Amino acid sequence: SRWCLITSHKLYSSVYDPNEKTFEKLLIANRGEIACRVIKTCKKMGIKTVAIHSDVDANAVHVKMADEAVCVGPAPTSKSYLNMDAIMEVIRKTRAQAVSLNVSLCCSFLSSLSLQASEGVTFIGPDTHAIQAMGDKIESKLLAKNAKVNTIPGFDGVVKDADEAVRIAREIGYPVMIKASAGGGGKGMRIAWDDEETREGFRFSSQEAASSFGDDRLLIEKFIDNPRHIEIQVLADKHGNALWLNERECSIQRRNQKVVEEAPSTFLDPETRRAMGEQAVALAKAVKYSSAGTVEFLVDSNKNFYFLEMNTRLQVEHPVTECITGLDLVQEMIRVAKGYPLRHKQADIPINGWAVECRVYAEDPYKSFGLPSIGKLSQYQEPLHVPSVRVDSGIQQGSDISIYYDPMISKLITYGSNRAEALKRMEEALDNYVIRGVAHNISLLREVIVHPRFVQGDISTKFLPEVYPDGFKGHELTDLERRQLLATAASLYVAEQLRSQQFLGTPRIPIAKSKRSSWELSVHLGDGTYPVAVSKHGSSFSVEVDGMKLNVTSEWNLASPLLSVTIDGTQRTIQRISRNASGETSIQFLGTVYKLQILTKVAAELSKYMPEKAAEDTSSILRSPMPGTVVAVSVKPGDMVSEGQEICVIEAMKMQNSMIAAKTGKV
Repeated sequence: SRWCLITSHKLYSSVYDPNEKTFEKLLIANRGEIACRVIKTCKKMGIKTVAIHSDVDANAVHVKMADEAVCVGPAPTSKSYLNMDAIMEVIRKTRAQAVSLNVSLCCSFLSSLSLQASEGVTFIGPDTHAIQAMGDKIESKLLAKNAKVNTIPGFDGVVKDADEAVRIAREIGYPVMIKASAGGGGKGMRIAWDDEETREGFRFSSQEAASSFGDDRLLIEKFIDNPRHIEIQVLADKHGNALWLNERECSIQRRNQKVVEEAPSTFLDPETRRAMGEQAVALAKAVKYSSAGTVEFLVDSNKNFYFLEMNTRLQVEHPVTECITGLDLVQEMIRVAKGYPLRHKQADIPINGWAVECRVYAEDPYKSFGLPSIGKLSQYQEPLHVPSVRVDSGIQQGSDISIYYDPMISKLITYGSNRAEALKRMEEALDNYVIRGVAHNISLLREVIVHPRFVQGDISTKFLPEVYPDGFKGHELTDLERRQLLATAASLYVAEQLRSQQFLGTPRIPIAKSKRSSWELSVHLGDGTYPVAVSKHGSSFSVEVDGMKLNVTSEWNLASPLLSVTIDGTQRTIQRISRNASGETSIQFLGTVYKLQILTKVAAELSKYMPEKAAEDTSSILRSPMPGTVVAVSVKPGDMVSEGQEICVIEAMKMQNSMIAAKTGKV
């Protein structure tokens, strides 16, 4: 990955002092992009790395990057990446001096690690007390109150059952947030607006919490409606020093999981930023925190902020902080773990430029803003040729996206001297990102970053449902954009026809006439069919659409997955996703994939005689919208069910989803 660090930042991060000894070998008990991220810094620091992996991850990128790799079990995380006994055995066999852990393992691992102290094994992260205190949302809230940190009103104990959940919710007042005490990443979390949703939320949240964290305890607190989600990055050492490294704006979310993050926030003024930073540091010092961590807040429209939780790990979105401060947070975590004091004072921490991160997922954004997709990455090309772009990923062309793990493909980060520049580069990077073989959320990400509300900074955690109340439908073409797409598709069709007449650069049949310079086509897009006239002038095409002429120019490299096209002076990067012999083609244009059919005028006139395939009647079928595991079936053959009744529960990527009947009927 290309690091978005500018020259003036070298004072902070990119230079490693070889005389500052840390560890010779470090074991990374994680997978995917975060494991790769740790390995990169270890290589820079001269530290050898040991990767662990499940059997299905034997060819994963983090396994190939590490100096050593050991299989710790089968695909399910509970039997591999969260298998404490197997990981402890690998530490002993490889003689690793330090270990970087999956956060779900930390508490149970550290209790065993104390037995290994004589072997000199160091944990890269905070100590047991801090992890246990901050990993338990109930205890962390009490500690935050004692540290004079603003907290959300709610019930501070453990909720025993659904009946007690309803009673507590009524006392607090709806809406309420039900969430796992040991949770994170949006798992084990539900919003309830009434008694029925509270009972259902208690059931699903406790099941998800037990599945993901091995702890089904829940808490309930007041749901702050329409807030911003802003977090403070903290860094502390073992000598009582602690810094706040500015904020990250994480309000663009779906299902309580972040989608787009940026640093700094457009919303905070210096006074609010300082107040949040100082409270975050106060909490870190209260638990004697020593490592990198994140204190998350909800911020209302009046800039009142409330403690949400503290994550005792390296957050997914940490790269945006690295971009604006110049600090390598992994390097700082390793230094702190070795016992070195922090190298910087609070006054040294800058806000230099602007950084934006988009989480690229293997998800179908047209289903609930993103339901998981699985498959093999048949083609994969990161947009690293775009200036000031960083891609943190743990996959490559040929990698499998499976049901066992998080569907994240990568973290795409762009950096600029200001927000407008960073967003413009993100738009270009998304257009130049090639992902084939699985569904992905590029179209949603691109629409978010160019939306007027987002550009103006008018956002909250309800941004997606407010902007797309009927669900995400893709980019809506303006008349000009529609003409540009039609002209580009027609030009691409003609360029391909001309190429098919060539053989090794010469006409296939030398005696055949190949001087044709104009074509009359019929292009079907959406609900409309449009007559298009194309004429060729050198490497350019003049295309008439809706009575208007457009000039389309390109190098027409049809073998490339990316095609740069200039339409009347406007540059667009498109991707042709697929095509077939019947003229059907799919083109990614402005982030969204459009299906078109391009026919000659004669073929279009004859196509009306072709019979259409009748659509399958699926009204009596319940079909899972995503791959996953059936964890519960609520009915049996012969049962009568009503519309909206739960039929079964599907678990996919650690999230549980209730499948309901679309109509009344008999199973």
